[in-house]
Amino acid sequence: MKYEIKYQPSYSLLEVSLDDGETVTGEGGSLTYMTPNIDVRARAREKSILGTLKTGILGGQSLFVTDFTARGGTGKLALVAAPIGDITKLPVEPGRGWVVQRSGYLASTNSVDLDVRWEGFSRGIFGQGLFMVKVTGEGDLFINTFGAIDKHVLGQGEQLVVDNFHLAAFSDSCEYEVRKFGNWKDTILSGEGFVTYIEGPGEVYIQTKNLREFVDWLWVLIGPRVASRSAH
Repeated sequence: MKYEIKYQPSYSLLEVSLDDGETVTGEGGSLTYMTPNIDVRARAREKSILGTLKTGILGGQSLFVTDFTARGGTGKLALVAAPIGDITKLPVEPGRGWVVQRSGYLASTNSVDLDVRWEGFSRGIFGQGLFMVKVTGEGDLFINTFGAIDKHVLGQGEQLVVDNFHLAAFSDSCEYEVRKFGNWKDTILSGEGFVTYIEGPGEVYIQTKNLREFVDWLWVLIGPRVASRSAH
């Protein structure tokens, strides 16, 4: 599959060129534009309706994706996610998968499997409504980050502590554990919440901006205006 990532690093857009019959899967709602010969099919990333219902009951989460297939010749489309930031490709190989923040998933080739039955997705073990998707198979995975991408390569036994809302993806070869930040007093006063201890070997991808903090910052600006209008 031919692709180009344009307008890096702040306003990245993934442009994909497909041969006749070739398919790429994108996050639901990620389409920006396409040629008229692209066939579009939306679906839930589950093998059965029962599986989708089970996922919804357990975690209130689902992962809807769209398959884009070129028909009758080559086609082109562009995909982008809501957060303002960068896009990068992660290779997926047998024995070399990834754990990716659900909101960071942008696209993948059709031989890549997105496991939404994994407890990181169905139970949100990463805390605070943050859900992760386990990615395996063989092919290409594209992730979108909020802000720039900060890549770390961990050696055997090397550790890194990452705030959950800055954690974009890491190799499934890594060991990890979600913990509260310090003691409960530290957690409340620092605003850090929960963090993930990651141990190599493997790669860790961090997004430089925190969406939760961005929303809180916006509310500081617009909150007083909302309260003022509500009072009248």
